[in-house]
Amino acid sequence: MPANTSDAIARSCEFSQYLHRLLAARPQERERLEQRLAQPFTQDEMQSFADWPGLATPERQAPELRRLRQAVMARLICRDLNGLATLDEVMATISLLAEFAVRQALACAAASLSQYGRPLGEDSGEPQQLIVIGMGKLGGGELNVSSDIDLIFIYPEGGETDGERRLSNHEYFTQLGKRLIALLNDITADGQVFRVDMRLRPYGDSGPLVMSFAALENYLLSQGREWERYAWIKAKALTGDAEALNQLVRPFVYRKYLDYNAYGAMRELHAQIRREVARRDMADNIKLGPGGIREAEFIAQVFQLIRGGRDRTLQLRGTRATLDRLAALRLLEPAAVAELQDSYAFLRNLEHRLQYLDDQQTQTLPASPETRGKIAASMGYADWDAFSLALNEVRRKVGRHFEQVFILPAEEHLDHPLSELWLDMAEQAPEQKLAELGYADPAATARQLKSLAQSQRYLQMPLAGRKKLDALMPALIEAASRFPNADDTLARIIGLMEAISRRASYLALLTEYPQTLQRLASLYSASAWVSAYLSRHPILLDELLDVRVLYAAPDWPQLAAQLEAMLEQADGDVEAKMDALRHFQHAQTFRLVAQDLAGMWTLEALSDELSRLADLVLDAAVRHAWRDIPSRHIETPRFAVIGYGKLGGKELGYASDLDIIFLYDDPHPDAADLYSRLARKLSTWLTSATAAGVLYDIDLRLRPNGASGLLVSSLSAFRQYQENQAWVWEHQALTRARFVAGDPSIGAQFEAERHAILTLQREPAKLREEVLAMRQRMLESHPAHDEDVKNARGGIIDIEFIVQYLILAHAHHLPAFTGNTGNIALLAVAAEAGLIDPELAEQARDAYRQLRRLQHASRLNDKQKVSAAPALLAAYDSGKRLWRQIFEQALDFS
Repeated sequence: MPANTSDAIARSCEFSQYLHRLLAARPQERERLEQRLAQPFTQDEMQSFADWPGLATPERQAPELRRLRQAVMARLICRDLNGLATLDEVMATISLLAEFAVRQALACAAASLSQYGRPLGEDSGEPQQLIVIGMGKLGGGELNVSSDIDLIFIYPEGGETDGERRLSNHEYFTQLGKRLIALLNDITADGQVFRVDMRLRPYGDSGPLVMSFAALENYLLSQGREWERYAWIKAKALTGDAEALNQLVRPFVYRKYLDYNAYGAMRELHAQIRREVARRDMADNIKLGPGGIREAEFIAQVFQLIRGGRDRTLQLRGTRATLDRLAALRLLEPAAVAELQDSYAFLRNLEHRLQYLDDQQTQTLPASPETRGKIAASMGYADWDAFSLALNEVRRKVGRHFEQVFILPAEEHLDHPLSELWLDMAEQAPEQKLAELGYADPAATARQLKSLAQSQRYLQMPLAGRKKLDALMPALIEAASRFPNADDTLARIIGLMEAISRRASYLALLTEYPQTLQRLASLYSASAWVSAYLSRHPILLDELLDVRVLYAAPDWPQLAAQLEAMLEQADGDVEAKMDALRHFQHAQTFRLVAQDLAGMWTLEALSDELSRLADLVLDAAVRHAWRDIPSRHIETPRFAVIGYGKLGGKELGYASDLDIIFLYDDPHPDAADLYSRLARKLSTWLTSATAAGVLYDIDLRLRPNGASGLLVSSLSAFRQYQENQAWVWEHQALTRARFVAGDPSIGAQFEAERHAILTLQREPAKLREEVLAMRQRMLESHPAHDEDVKNARGGIIDIEFIVQYLILAHAHHLPAFTGNTGNIALLAVAAEAGLIDPELAEQARDAYRQLRRLQHASRLNDKQKVSAAPALLAAYDSGKRLWRQIFEQALDFS
């Protein structure tokens, strides 16, 4: 930084012929610069630069707008070249100037058409305003200093003006647009404000200058192309009804699903640019050439196109802000984003220095040694060679990151060794090849493959989709063959392919990320349940992309914040909130099952995680369902969800129902009605089938008086029922109950009541009689079979009944029994207290673990029964012997 302002200005003139000429021609500009160089150029200063309302005609306003640009440019050049301004300040200031100039020019142009009156809407009768849309870097707030500005003109409704001389709205806004362009674009003695480029409008140069909302919507729906989605990401309404425009354009730009087709479209657009660069020998163009500015922008925007519909936090206009968001979401590694940000800043700073030379919109490196020296010095390098080394390294980094994101997909090279096997499937007999690959029943597998290849679903697929499927199938046949159960694995995969064959985006995901195929085959080999789950929810294929996320242990506070952000994005849209809950729950369940199959969790730990997930989802659902109660009297409901059974005991499996009841504690006269409505709404949110599937199946029959009772109970009514009316089996159920979600104070009161009920002193013989009678009733409806680990004698339910009996019989003198710590831990408590033989207790604990693992494994493979192997019978024997010791009777094994 030079010692004083004069030195700073002199240094800047060395690197900018434009600034040198400007200050020589306008001494007053030098004075202004010397006085205000230390300050950024703000909107307030632009506003006070001239008496804008007094400049009512284009002839009077045009010179002042051009002088304003000269003042802004002079200060930006000096501040930037002397290290006083960041890149963000430079881009923001020039963008602010463009927006300010557009608004001033529009007001002036409208005043010049006053003889036509106001344009009125044909349907609404309301005055209409021209919506001037800033596209490209203007819309993103990242304009370069000598840029043109890309504009589109839209107006809301057809109709006509109400003046003495009438025009249709279309004619009026066309004239208004032309005058606005002239005010900014025409070159006068003072230069121009901005070059205006209108080629991004619908139909380009051949299209009308202005267009109504209806015409724009029709164009986007019927003719909008993929590259236009990319362009409209940055669209910003500089004037007029911005929200109405956003509502119209957002569905075109951002798909509700994960849109992996965006890769192909962006790759093709980039290829077109590369071909043009090569044709015109533009390798030295730092915007369009390899590793240039455009590639960094494409990296940011492809993620927006793919994911912006699902995650609105990605609906940003600026490249730098988008890159930061990608790092926060871990869609790109923070280190990669830091490298891209540094590289992007280097290239944009270089772009500005190239343009400072002569106020020309150029991104091409200079050829003359003298100019090269100036550029190198302005970038802080001793000479051109040192600068070139740094530039080449920056471009290499951008190019490397671009190639990693836009890696060539599988569909581009159909040279897989098994391609011929699949493509000739309908005609040939591939059994021999399938047998060589390791398929146990090659004839059956061949029939399944032929069925897919000859199906109407496959034959009627669009050509692009069929090409993707044709590229995938050989790799999937090979991937499945690597597993011992190759036939089952491929059969499950074929089911997935049938489910997604019409969903081009999912096919695109798998072709864009061929590394996911082996992960997919591994999961489909390990579990029929997982394969069915993924086929029902193919959006979860996205989870396979990043193994670091897939196999990362859940950070529940972070996940809770993530879910809350998703729900806040959908505020006001109940269906979107219900879908957000489902997408979140399905994604976390899928991650847990992948980790489970990888051996990362014990069964007890897995059940804890699934229970934490249910708790988190229920808590969020309560809060947001309450917001949907219009007459609510308080912001936070005095309402709680109590979990029973597997949820209460933290023994949830992947497809477990949730046994829950609802309690409230609120003196408001309408409380019973309000919380009944909340309970019904919550039940709907949890169980309704939406496009995203079902959240949880719930069972409410454990509430006071069962199915005939009120859906929600006051805390006092619940307390009275438990103390005076509840059956012994309801107290048994209370042994595995806990506060799950909602108001913690109600949860604390529930826990106190639960403790009081469980520690009541009971008559042992009567208690034993009632517990045995209840078990007998269950056997009548669910007979005991050795293949059924839940209902078999000595199985899961018998061991649970033993623990429940011990709690109800002994908790009055052994308070440790009231802890909701799970059956395995409670058996240890009983042994330590001398209530059961320690050796037998340990055997029963091992048996319970084994039985739950078998139950879990059978459900993962969609099996209702297990094989009655010797180890299983030994586990049952431990349960039976414990039953005999507790209840002093032999079981009826008939």
